[in-house]
Amino acid sequence: MGPVEGFLCVVLLLIIIVALSGIRIAQEYERAVVFFLGRHQGLRGPGLYFLIPFLEWAKTIDNRTLTVNVEPQETITKDSVTIKVNAVLWFRVIDSSMAVLKVENFRSAVYQIALTSLRNIIGQHDLDEVLKARDKINSQLRVMVNGGTSPWGVEVELVEMKDVEIPQAMQRAMAREAEAVREKRARLIKAEAELEASEKLTAAANLINENPLSLELRRMQMIAEVGAEQNTTTIIMMPSEFVTMAGKLGDWMGNQGKADAAKAKADIAAKAAKLETQV
Repeated sequence: MGPVEGFLCVVLLLIIIVALSGIRIAQEYERAVVFFLGRHQGLRGPGLYFLIPFLEWAKTIDNRTLTVNVEPQETITKDSVTIKVNAVLWFRVIDSSMAVLKVENFRSAVYQIALTSLRNIIGQHDLDEVLKARDKINSQLRVMVNGGTSPWGVEVELVEMKDVEIPQAMQRAMAREAEAVREKRARLIKAEAELEASEKLTAAANLINENPLSLELRRMQMIAEVGAEQNTTTIIMMPSEFVTMAGKLGDWMGNQGKADAAKAKADIAAKAAKLETQV
């Protein structure tokens, strides 16, 4: 082989090596943003694609959902309570070209806008809303973050507040409030039970009043219940007529006493009038 043939073989080998160096492979979840002499040419992939050596270059973007843990942020709620809140952010690139052309580092940009949005959204709500209405705040936070990342070709799929830390003094105050609410609820339930029991007792008394024989039956049932307990209680049976007679006797004696008192008072007044006449 002469010098010319050897030189041609070397040149051919170099051309093959350079051509092979332009072969690229993009995974199914990746897209390559291609530039030709600094100008955007479009997307390549997934699969096998070719770049012109020394003239084209590509930046590969992952289109899978990315998870970012937002560090705890110390912020002040609408009712001036200092709390620490951390959240988790899920987002993905829906336009690889925009993610490369519109922002230098879309991951860092999304993280920073999530931090500022989290602080702003907490400042618009009271502490009770932050603790009880997390779903509502998460939806508002997602809309706020998504509004800032949409021009970059990034879609925020979900934002969730993971933990809320409140001061110890506020925790004790909330515990006392919860205890007071439960005590109030217990008292209301007890009052309702007493009201219902009084209504039932009133209805039972009216039924017994209409049929006095039912009182005797109830008394016999009570005696049977006491005897079943095997205690030493002594029960003296007394007809209800005796009780009625005793009540009437007491009323008569009361009325008789009042009559005697009125008669004595009248006698004293008569004697006093007679003495005045003699004088």
